[in-house]
Amino acid sequence: MPTTSTTDVVLREMGLRDGLQSIATFMPTAAKCAWISAEAAAGVREIEVTSFVPPKLLPQFADAEAVVAHALTVPGLTVAALIPNLRGAERGLALGVHKLNYVLSVSETHNMSNVRRSTQESVDDFRRIVAAVRAAPNRPRLCAGLATSFGCTFEGAIDEDRVRRIAVELAEAGADELALADTVGYGDPAAVRRLFAAVKRDVGDLPVGAHFHDTRGVGVANVMAALEVGVRAFDASLAGLGGCPFAPGATGNIVMEDTAFLCETLGYDTGVDIAALAKIRAILAENLPGTQLLGNVAKSGLPKHFVPARLRARREAAE
Repeated sequence: MPTTSTTDVVLREMGLRDGLQSIATFMPTAAKCAWISAEAAAGVREIEVTSFVPPKLLPQFADAEAVVAHALTVPGLTVAALIPNLRGAERGLALGVHKLNYVLSVSETHNMSNVRRSTQESVDDFRRIVAAVRAAPNRPRLCAGLATSFGCTFEGAIDEDRVRRIAVELAEAGADELALADTVGYGDPAAVRRLFAAVKRDVGDLPVGAHFHDTRGVGVANVMAALEVGVRAFDASLAGLGGCPFAPGATGNIVMEDTAFLCETLGYDTGVDIAALAKIRAILAENLPGTQLLGNVAKSGLPKHFVPARLRARREAAE
């Protein structure tokens, strides 16, 4: 069972789902399981391990049940999975995942292209999912993600008031937490500070996490902006795997290793062993030949003076 985090910032691995979904090469099930075990050993406490979509749509996740079964044996790990609809939620409930991540797009055009229905239809489906989850004997947490919160390849700028209204609607429908996603990398630090601060005011004590992509090179800057307004949970991907299929040429998610380094240097304990994390890239290199692995910390190494935030705090307390 997952343990309650005592870290200052929770970093959630998205590579096994958001990263792999855009890669045609099937990553062997054994390699996925090794990746999960290694990241948990490196201190990552939450991993989105798969997506419950039909295998004919995304063959990469044809082994979803086997991957989940392994992940559930990893001590202390919160096992999450993406669900596109109620049927996906039912699969997750049957398998016993700890967390279900439901995503809809604030952009009508993006939502229609992604899941072939209107945003309101997705909100209505979320209500049905909430009812199913609440009736489950071992209730998982339910996160509602708002994709394209900062912009859309099809529509351009997204009305921030629309984002806020949908966030409130999902919160009132029964979400345990929310996540604002910069799906195609349109966000900037000023917009991040403004929108996260507003949504956090709107939904009160409900946790609000962040999902950033590094499309235009400001992903880590956006993390810093979100930290400034109280966000303490971030999605990231080992080696920056991932990318939205509706943002041609875009880079992927923010790099897990670089994000952990940023947080630690700012004094936020992530619980992650960054050096150990970087070594896990070897699993990706071996099993995903030709896939670009991003990240500056892995290439340059940690600076000689680097001390993790938790150890630095202990030293300061002892002085």
